[in-house]
Amino acid sequence: MRKALPLILLLSACRAHAGPEPSFPAAGRDVAPIVSGAFSTEDARDRIGEFDQVMAQADVRTGMWVADVGAGEGYYTVRLSPLVGAKGRVLAQDIVAETRDALAQRVQREHLDNVAVRLGQPADPMLPDNSFDRIFLVHMYHEVTDPYAFLWHLAGGLKPGGQVVVVDALRPVKRHGMPIAELKCEFAAMGLAPIHFAALHGGDSYLMTFRQTAARPAPSAIKPCKDGHAG
Repeated sequence: MRKALPLILLLSACRAHAGPEPSFPAAGRDVAPIVSGAFSTEDARDRIGEFDQVMAQADVRTGMWVADVGAGEGYYTVRLSPLVGAKGRVLAQDIVAETRDALAQRVQREHLDNVAVRLGQPADPMLPDNSFDRIFLVHMYHEVTDPYAFLWHLAGGLKPGGQVVVVDALRPVKRHGMPIAELKCEFAAMGLAPIHFAALHGGDSYLMTFRQTAARPAPSAIKPCKDGHAG
């Protein structure tokens, strides 16, 4: 029988839901299927310096609270842990229970005491409100089935001045990428504006960071995008 995972690895601060889930617009675009908990091997990603490239742009510092949403096997999670240090916190989230459990085991095995692991929902990453300096979405946003619900909930997890860091590929969604126009339009629907863009070396990936520059709309007031343009 598998040993039970420590409670601290499975739970983080809870966010209470008041009333029924509001209604959000449909995606209105392709959604890529989840094919694996791993984007690539960690050795391959390290050979092109992926994590270092992203950190050079994301400005993560000691003491920050960061979230790794769609963490998978934890490539970013385990590297963010020493970067934010003992006074910082990392919340690693995934929507696949088996993936979450495997990552929790890894966190326990590597003694990453500043990391919590939890299960999210496809349309809601279940982040505690007003908690994070950085929220990372790495090679996963193209798999989000309900982007407007997902982003609406995710934006609530940002601290004032916090940033969402997206890493994706310059490919069609069906080929597990995210066209920049569609990404910017969907984030703009939540009042999230791009503040930085960088192409990443070693492939067709890019990084784009967003910050809340306008009020997050009520779900009923969200204007969905069509072909990368506001509806």
